[in-house]
Amino acid sequence: MDVNQPKQEHLLALKVMRLTKPTLFTNIPVTCEDGDLPGDLLNHLMKDDPSTVKGAEMLMLGEMLTLPQNFGNIFLGETFSSYISVHNDSPHLVKDILVKADLQTSSQRLNLSASSAAVAELKPDSCIDDVIHHEVKEIGTHILVCAVSYTSQTGEKMYFRKFFKFQVLKPLDVKTKFYNAESDLSSVTDEVFLEAQIQNITTSPMFMEKVSLEPSLMYNVSELNTINKDGESFSTFGTTYLQPLDTRQYLYCLKPKPEFAEKAGVIKGVTVIGKLDIVWKTNLGERGRLQTSQLQRMAPGYGDVRLSLEIIPDTVNLEEPFEITCKITNCSSERTMDLILEMCNTNAIHWCGVSGRQLGKLHPSSSLHLTLTLLSSIQGLQSVSGLRLTDTFLKRTYEYDDIAQVCVVSSKVKAGS
Repeated sequence: MDVNQPKQEHLLALKVMRLTKPTLFTNIPVTCEDGDLPGDLLNHLMKDDPSTVKGAEMLMLGEMLTLPQNFGNIFLGETFSSYISVHNDSPHLVKDILVKADLQTSSQRLNLSASSAAVAELKPDSCIDDVIHHEVKEIGTHILVCAVSYTSQTGEKMYFRKFFKFQVLKPLDVKTKFYNAESDLSSVTDEVFLEAQIQNITTSPMFMEKVSLEPSLMYNVSELNTINKDGESFSTFGTTYLQPLDTRQYLYCLKPKPEFAEKAGVIKGVTVIGKLDIVWKTNLGERGRLQTSQLQRMAPGYGDVRLSLEIIPDTVNLEEPFEITCKITNCSSERTMDLILEMCNTNAIHWCGVSGRQLGKLHPSSSLHLTLTLLSSIQGLQSVSGLRLTDTFLKRTYEYDDIAQVCVVSSKVKAGS
C-alpha cells in the first residue's frame, strides 16, 4: 500500500517496483456451440488472441508472462528485491540528490541503500536507479521507507518520502519430536531420533531442495530419508514437491560423539541437538531458506549410577547358564563411589555366582565392565531383574529390574530348529 505525504510540487519523481519472477498469463476461455448465435466468432477471436497457445486455445495458461502488479505475497526466508528509480521530470538541473531506502520491521530499522553518497547533479529527463535486496528474517508488517532529498536550481532544499507497506507471511509450519532409542541395548547407544514435521502452508507447491539437520558439537547425525538401491539413493517421498497444506515427516538419528559418550556426566539435563536447515523453490525458481533456532531436548536422567547392557543373547536354553556383560557408570561429576553388587533371584531368573561382592571404587564419570552368569527355569520371554548396587559411602542402594528380556526355549526345540 502506498501512503504518501501531502502533495507538494517536486521536481523529481520516485518510482518503486518489487522485483519478482513473472507469472504465466491466464486466460478465461469463452466459447459456444456452432449453432449458437455468435457462431464460430468466439473461436476465431480466441485463435487470434496472442496470449493463447496455438492449437490449444482452450487452455487457461498462455505463453505470455505477466509482470507483478503489486508487492504480492512475501514469505519468511525469501529474498525481498526492489527497484527504485528517481526521475527528473522538470526542465531544470537538480543538485545534491540523496536517495535513501530503509526497511522498518517490528523490531528494527535496516538501511538497504547501496550507497550513502549524494549524486552531484541530475539533468532533465535523467534518472538515478538502484536495486536493493534483503533476506526476510521476520514475519509481520514491514514498511519500505524511501526518502529523497535534493537542492533545486534556486538553492532551495527539498525533501519527500514514500511508504510501501507489506506483510511477511510464514511459508512453513515446522514441528519437532524427540524419541529415545528403544532396544535391548538402547541404554548403551544413547541414540536420539528426531522427527521433523514440515507443512506447506502457502497456496502454491514447493520444490524441497534440501532439508538437513546441522548437529551440535556433541552429536553425529544420520539422515533416514533416503533408500539405497543398486548403488543409488532415492528419496523415501518419491517426488520432491510439497503441495499446499501437505505435510512431510523427516527422520534423523543422532549419536553422541565418542569423546562425549564416554563421559557419562556430560550429556544430561537440557542438551542442544542442532538446527534444521530448509531450502525450497517456488513455481518459477525463486529460492527461500529457513533455519530453525537451536533444538533442545531434556536428556533422560540416570541418577548417580547407570547400569546398561553391553552384550546379551536373544535366545537361551532352558536351565542352561548364559552370560551377559554389564557396564556400570558413575554419573556423578564430583563424587567417588565404593560399590557392592547384590544379585536377587526371581521366579524365572536365577543368578550364578557370589552375591554381595565388592566392585571397588568407581571414580567420577568413569565406568567398569562386568560379566555375569545366570539361567532361567521357565520358558518364554523372561525379564532380567534383581540386580542391586549399594554405595557404601552414602549407604544408598540402587535397584535395577526389567533391564532386558531374553527368549527362553527348550534345548530340544533349539537343537531341532
